[in-house]
Amino acid sequence: MVMGKRGRPSALDVCRVLAVFLSLFPAVSLQCKILKCNSEFWASTSNSGPEEEFCTALRAYNSCVRRTARTCRGDLAYHSAQHGIEDLMSQHNCSKEGPTSQPRARTPVPPPSPPLLPDSQERSDGPEVCHYERSLPRNTAPPNYTHCGFFGDPHLRTFGDDFQTCKVEGAWPLIHNKYLSVQVTNTPVVPGSPATATSKLTIIFKNFQECVDQKMYHAETDELPAAFADGSKNGGDRHGANTLRVVEKVPGQHVEIQARYIGTTIVVRQVGRYLTFAVRMPEEVVNSVEEGDVQDLYLCLHGCPVNQRIDFRNFRARAAEAHSTSRTRAQGFTYQSAKDKCKDRLPVEDLYFQSCVFDLLSSGDINFTMAAYYAFEDVKMLHSNSKRHHIFENVIRNNAAQKASVVNFVCLWVQEFPEVR
Repeated sequence: MVMGKRGRPSALDVCRVLAVFLSLFPAVSLQCKILKCNSEFWASTSNSGPEEEFCTALRAYNSCVRRTARTCRGDLAYHSAQHGIEDLMSQHNCSKEGPTSQPRARTPVPPPSPPLLPDSQERSDGPEVCHYERSLPRNTAPPNYTHCGFFGDPHLRTFGDDFQTCKVEGAWPLIHNKYLSVQVTNTPVVPGSPATATSKLTIIFKNFQECVDQKMYHAETDELPAAFADGSKNGGDRHGANTLRVVEKVPGQHVEIQARYIGTTIVVRQVGRYLTFAVRMPEEVVNSVEEGDVQDLYLCLHGCPVNQRIDFRNFRARAAEAHSTSRTRAQGFTYQSAKDKCKDRLPVEDLYFQSCVFDLLSSGDINFTMAAYYAFEDVKMLHSNSKRHHIFENVIRNNAAQKASVVNFVCLWVQEFPEVR
């Protein structure tokens, strides 16, 4: 770790440690208060102070973590915090015995008052640093906004417009950079099936200068809150009302989170029993990864790992070996009936259409029709390039091949996983 003066840990050191805890294991249950311990530790070490103050804060952090043992037992974030505290105590020669009261965070020198804004400009927006586009240097090109979406069985559209169908059962990070982390938890749609869908979603907005306090948003099946985990609907008292806020569009079904200080908009929906995720984010923010992070793990940036992808091309290559509809009839849909259902909502036979058909054939859940529909609606709202709204597979040369691709994909998928018949 990089050290500050006289070996005293800098705020960046502490931030990096907490970033590891929060980014790797953000899906902490609301009963477990480990995030509260982390936040208190961050607040007490965010300003410069002598080494002993850091050790006092660390001992208080340790006491707080111990008090959560009963509710956090078995939680990975709790155990990681324990190990992290031990490492920090060893690195900074902190004794386990001593005062544990939290030292008061020193009051920072207030910044100079911003110049008066023109009457046409909202005064409640906060300083320019809290508004992404206004904070950019003058005479620079407009920011390039990118999009990532995650929906259905599940299907991933990366920031680079790659479209993938993945397995990714369990907890996986979608996004992780200097400003926020997003993690999804996927559960099997049908017992024994490799197809999964998102049942939990956790977003952590990290403390950023004078703009926002650290905030966590957590959603799961049948619980799509209209507020952050602490009950607030904005980023705190530091100009947070306009720079970060949760907006409920449809109660229990559609929430939008606007993070103006990083030019980011997030859309979370519940469709049927599962969640969908979509985001619009500047390319600069997408690439603002922490030093030393393993970027390949973040699905929106580099896609699903190769061993977690379901490859359309490989399945089509073996199409002649299996052409049975027993599975689709058992689930209540033939290819034609699934195609007709998806055609009602998705008239263009692109990969969103194909994903819809596959989801109906593999799950029998009619709600996946709407999941694909809303995923495409979010693309139209969030993607900056209208010419890239639809995605077609380049290897599809004619309508016959396009119609056969989903049927072959499902049939071969059933052959490879016969235990779910």
